Amino acid sequence: MKVLEAKDFLVQQTAEHAALESGPLSDLEKRMMYFTETGECPEDPIALNDAFEAEYDTDEYEAKISRLLHQAYKRIHKEDSQERKTWDSAIKRLRRGDHYLLVMWDMQPPGERPPGDLLKLISTALAIILLVTGGFFLSAKFEPQWRWLKRHIPIPTPQVMWSAFVGLIVVGLFFQRQVASVSDWFFKQFVIPFLKRKHTKND
Repeated sequence: MKVLEAKDFLVQQTAEHAALESGPLSDLEKRMMYFTETGECPEDPIALNDAFEAEYDTDEYEAKISRLLHQAYKRIHKEDSQERKTWDSAIKRLRRGDHYLLVMWDMQPPGERPPGDLLKLISTALAIILLVTGGFFLSAKFEPQWRWLKRHIPIPTPQVMWSAFVGLIVVGLFFQRQVASVSDWFFKQFVIPFLKRKHTKND
């Protein structure tokens, strides 16, 4: 998939959803979704940006398009698995470059919160605490190594670990996107592979 094909698909889907929900996008609103400072912009990016700023408020536009992008994705996710795959491929293709559309896609839509973010945060924090707690139980079997570890690395007490857990929850409430990214990485790197291995063994 080429960059222009990826944008054509995303703009079309977003415009279709806008027409269903809040009214059609203007020609300039759709053209601005193609904006990039690289040579992949289908028209003069400076002229396009000047024309856009003369008519629209950037913050309002970004919030609007971000909301429409995410709503359109949710719609096709439910209705058409093939279009969802095309959407994912389009986003993946655009991430190879620097595109304005990705800025709006990566934004947190106003009034919305990704489902499961807090659950992921709590699960991640608990997993870390369980790993550390498990180390205490294993210490009886590996006493020499445990003594060496305590001499060279400060071992947190259970009270410190639970305080850290509460702290992570508080941080997660104020920095949801950043914590969600870390939680997603932890799940993809450790939790999901572990569950897959366990499922394979059970089969």
